[in-house]
Amino acid sequence: MVDVYPGPLVAQMRRGTLQYCILALLSTEERYGFDLVRALATVDGMVTSEGTIYPLLGRLRRDGLVETTWRESPSGPPRRYYRLTRAGRAALDAFVTEWGRFRDGVDYFIGRKARS
Repeated sequence: MVDVYPGPLVAQMRRGTLQYCILALLSTEERYGFDLVRALATVDGMVTSEGTIYPLLGRLRRDGLVETTWRESPSGPPRRYYRLTRAGRAALDAFVTEWGRFRDGVDYFIGRKARS
C-alpha cells in the first residue's frame, strides 16, 4: 500500500534539496545557523530544525562549499557565520541548471497525466 500522507513525501523531497536552499540563502549574505532555520521556516514545506541544519552546515563546511567566521553577538555567546565559497557558488549554479531541467521533466509527466 502506498502512503498518501504528504509528510514522508515532503521530507524526502526536502532531504534532497535542503543543502541547495541553504547555499541559495548564503549566496546573498552571510548568516548564522539559527538565522538559516528561521529563513527556511518562512516557506511552507521547508520547516526544519537546528538538529537538521547544524550537521548539514558541518558537512557543507567539510566539503568546502561554505566557510565560517566567529563573531560576537549582541545578545549571548559568539555566533558562527557561514558564507558561500567559490566551490559553493559553483555547486549552487550547477544545481539551478539541473533543477530547472528536472522540474520541467516532472511537470511534463504530471501535465501529461492530467491531460489523459
